[in-house]
Amino acid sequence: MKPLVVSLGFLEFPLDYTADGGNRSPRITLKDLEAGAVSVAIMVFNPFIKSCCSFTPWIIWNLPPAPVIPEGIPKDGRVTLPISAVQGITDYGITGYTGPQPPPGETHRYQFRVYVLDILLDLPPGSDKHSLVAAMDGHMIQYGETVAICTR
Repeated sequence: MKPLVVSLGFLEFPLDYTADGGNRSPRITLKDLEAGAVSVAIMVFNPFIKSCCSFTPWIIWNLPPAPVIPEGIPKDGRVTLPISAVQGITDYGITGYTGPQPPPGETHRYQFRVYVLDILLDLPPGSDKHSLVAAMDGHMIQYGETVAICTR
């Protein structure tokens, strides 16, 4: 399996992608996608939340395997524009992306984990991260990740 190169185009979150700014999902660039890719899933983790080792502010799947995932994906469970996708319930208890919002005076690191799959997942909108992980089991053909930080 060749590694997937994942890029956000920044190391520190611009205000527009944080909860204090526009709260918009960032543009994600994927390079060296496998030829057999059918769909892409993304899970974002903030390991700095003390109550949980894998706090998840965004899960999205059934994205087309394209080199660019556009910014500003709506918070709906089923999305058709600007790209087709399905989103699940986050650890905030909502559907869709929630930008970084560490406590004042803290810096948190956010991990964007990207999974390239050989199928479209039969998983309804609003599913949780555990259901997503179970549905992906045995279907991952490529993986890549990147990180960015946010200071408040």
